Amino acid sequence: MKRSILITLIFIGTAALLLGLFFFAINQGSIQVSFAQLLRGLFVEYDPNVAAIYDLRFPRILVAILGGAALAVAGALFQAVLRNPVADPSIIGISSGAALASVLVIGLFPALYFSSPIFAIIGGLVTFGIVYALSYQGGLAPMRVVLVGIAVNAVLVGLGEGLGVIMGGGAGGGGVSFTGSLAMLTWSDVSLLAWYVTPALIAAALLSGRCNLLGLEDDTVRSLGVNVTTLRIMVSFVAVTLVSLASAVMGVIAFLGLIVPHVARLLVGSDNRVLLPYCALGGAFLMLLADTVGRLIAHPFEIHAGILMAIIGGPMFIMLLRSGKKFYG
Repeated sequence: MKRSILITLIFIGTAALLLGLFFFAINQGSIQVSFAQLLRGLFVEYDPNVAAIYDLRFPRILVAILGGAALAVAGALFQAVLRNPVADPSIIGISSGAALASVLVIGLFPALYFSSPIFAIIGGLVTFGIVYALSYQGGLAPMRVVLVGIAVNAVLVGLGEGLGVIMGGGAGGGGVSFTGSLAMLTWSDVSLLAWYVTPALIAAALLSGRCNLLGLEDDTVRSLGVNVTTLRIMVSFVAVTLVSLASAVMGVIAFLGLIVPHVARLLVGSDNRVLLPYCALGGAFLMLLADTVGRLIAHPFEIHAGILMAIIGGPMFIMLLRSGKKFYG
């Protein structure tokens, strides 16, 4: 009983932090308004300053929240399905595969912009299949998956950056940044992400109970009447879908899907029915925090959120490998 109360308080506390960060991020920049002025400009009468904030800051904040939630949940799902605590969509190349597909589609066929998430999912699935196939040698050793994923990711990032330059001066010329930038996003990006990510997050929540079974031996799961292969495919598809959608809009954000699930397990435990919702909340907070800090730390210049996440996540990845050396081999 005490544990459930503590978990509830942790959820409420994190939600309060996210809400506070939301209002803080709205008011950071050359244009600043009071809370009362913001509400009046949004709901009562037109205010040019509020209108500018609404058009420029709201979209990137909402994309950060939706994309961060998607990446964190995807990271937790990958760690469950691969039984690999250092599995992260960016490390094993899925983010880059999805982003590369978006660069190609938007660069070659701009009219297909609103269909780019579908092609991003295809790119993510193909990348996941390649990493899985190259890593499989009578089983999936956690370290082998990571090493193969790092190699595949390096190739895909190189291809993406090269194609971005050819298509218009950097990866962003193809519509997606390989350094994970949330600059210049619009309400179209919010709509695009919301329409695709929301059903995928609901699917992840529906599968959360069954994800607990993936921690058991396959024979044990089969004895319970569950087709473990089908379950792994379903969970993998949802995970790839989530990270592909986020990467199609935000670009490649490294290590968020690694950091948030580990911190979440320390706070709320390993039950995926609780872990996945908290990962969504924690991922939204961390992504928005990285974007907000990136806007403020070198003002008037901006450090991409993906760069900050890489700086934070790299040392944590090394720490996890060192602390689990007996398991990883």
